[in-house]
Amino acid sequence: MRVAGIMSGTSLDGIDVAIVDFSRAARSIVAFRSTPYAAPVRDAILAVSNTTTTTAAISRLNFQLGELYSKAVRETCRRNGLPLESVNLIGCHGQTIYHESGRNTMQIGEPAVIAERLGIPVVSDFRPRDIASGGKGAPLAPFADFLLFRHRRLSRVALNIGGIANIAAIPAGAKPEDVVAFDTGPGNMVIDALVREYSDGAQLCDFGGEIASRGVINAPLLTELLKDPYYRARPPKTAGREQYGVEFLDRLKRSGLSMPDLIATATALTAVTIANAIKRTDEVIVSGGGAHNPRILNQLSGRLPGVRIVTSQEFGIDPDAKEAIAFAILARETWLRRPGNLPSATGARRAVVLGQVTYS
Repeated sequence: MRVAGIMSGTSLDGIDVAIVDFSRAARSIVAFRSTPYAAPVRDAILAVSNTTTTTAAISRLNFQLGELYSKAVRETCRRNGLPLESVNLIGCHGQTIYHESGRNTMQIGEPAVIAERLGIPVVSDFRPRDIASGGKGAPLAPFADFLLFRHRRLSRVALNIGGIANIAAIPAGAKPEDVVAFDTGPGNMVIDALVREYSDGAQLCDFGGEIASRGVINAPLLTELLKDPYYRARPPKTAGREQYGVEFLDRLKRSGLSMPDLIATATALTAVTIANAIKRTDEVIVSGGGAHNPRILNQLSGRLPGVRIVTSQEFGIDPDAKEAIAFAILARETWLRRPGNLPSATGARRAVVLGQVTYS
């Protein structure tokens, strides 16, 4: 079975498509491509992600994203020499525009459009069923982390630094119920938002941590930010744009610090909250856009002595592709009518089959 996973996260950098082959013996990633969002699309997503929007704006963007997702899958196949007809199923996470942990959630990107344009069944809306069964609706990727990274003798933490950072702690010889996973706090989204403002939209992220390297971490501001009760709350817990959106950015800017200093401090906040969330482990396996930021990785190494920190590339998994791969795996589980959530990660009362299927 060949499954395409589509992921577009809170970082708003674009649409990731990973195509995964499943056989009885193994799974292999046969294609990956990331399609950046055009600036007007990114602006439209930000507009509907605020609490003051219109149903018309959400509805229009829902269908527009369905078209963009369809094109992204088609182009991923074309550029990798794969016949579109060789893809049997699509798993589409959709674009989260609102997530109230454990209460409600909304991802858009109309699956009917995708199924109609590509002639392939689509699994979508993964999060609501977990919430309905008492969970937080996130994180869901730890199911894939468990399959991809568990080890008989080594304890590992799968760390994804996307817009939000999240970890999945996988003890040595773990069973699914042993995995503990949660969002640690901001990943790249605060840094990216500051960089976009600093560069007047010319730069979307802090490439190589270069801007942060020109700034100075403001210890008093960092200390104040770390007082947020979220960081001391016990898992399961999730975070999102609701905590780290416009209001959070305004709070940072009211400090009066220069943009490089704010970016340096936001980078430190990401690293410190991740490190504080990680207990004893042998390895940390990093994926997501933050895997390309040496400032974050160096600060993690300094705060986690004796822990081997590597990117998922060492395991043959492109760090940018891991989340899309996860939703290809989850879509297959749904298609086979098998549960895809980990109650130990989301807090759900039980493991449930996730998502809805739109047939082609």
